[in-house]
Amino acid sequence: MKIQIYTMQTAAEAVAAAAAGVDYLGVTPSNRGLPGEITFAKAREIVDALEGKAQRVALSVESNLDDIAAMVEAVRPDVLHLCGDIALVTPEQVKVLRSRLSAEHPALRILQAIPMTGPEALDQAAAFEPFVDMFILDSVAPHIGGIGAAGVTHDWSLSREIVARSRLPVILAGGLRPDNVRAAIEAVRPWGVDSLTHTNRPLPEGGFRKDLDKIAAFVEAARAT
Repeated sequence: MKIQIYTMQTAAEAVAAAAAGVDYLGVTPSNRGLPGEITFAKAREIVDALEGKAQRVALSVESNLDDIAAMVEAVRPDVLHLCGDIALVTPEQVKVLRSRLSAEHPALRILQAIPMTGPEALDQAAAFEPFVDMFILDSVAPHIGGIGAAGVTHDWSLSREIVARSRLPVILAGGLRPDNVRAAIEAVRPWGVDSLTHTNRPLPEGGFRKDLDKIAAFVEAARAT
């Protein structure tokens, strides 16, 4: 079982999370007011600090391919996590993006977010499958840009169906916590699980940092399943 944790904001917490057993560590390089977002420069610092320790994942909610490519060039992740509006970044555009990035970043993998809002997710996953390397099945919140960071679960039976149909690795996300990740894994049988909201430690002044105790508990529960 692979474990992915979002969102790292300092190199120190990223390295500590990797030491706790996390396989994939996510950063949010953006200026759109997303939860835990950081500058491209800070994201690159974290990516560099994690070399050889974990897979580095960088998220984009952008719809302009130039903007996505610029982020990849600046941050240099192992995995590009596309979680913008899939009506704007369509499968055909992901194909173009992949071709564009492949020359400079041949090892880059694309993790495509699928919004788990209803049965239409099955067809959406099928449409993206030829052009990406992995899926992340995530919940959507109207007050947060892009797919994910909603902090709530969705219909796991739909996620299970995508896992059954897809030839690609599938990460389950959306409201996963140390106390429900076991049930989620048993219900969906994903390749990996992801947590953002419920492995955070809120700060008095607003925002958050990662809670290493919660991350350790999440890792332990997922591995034990």
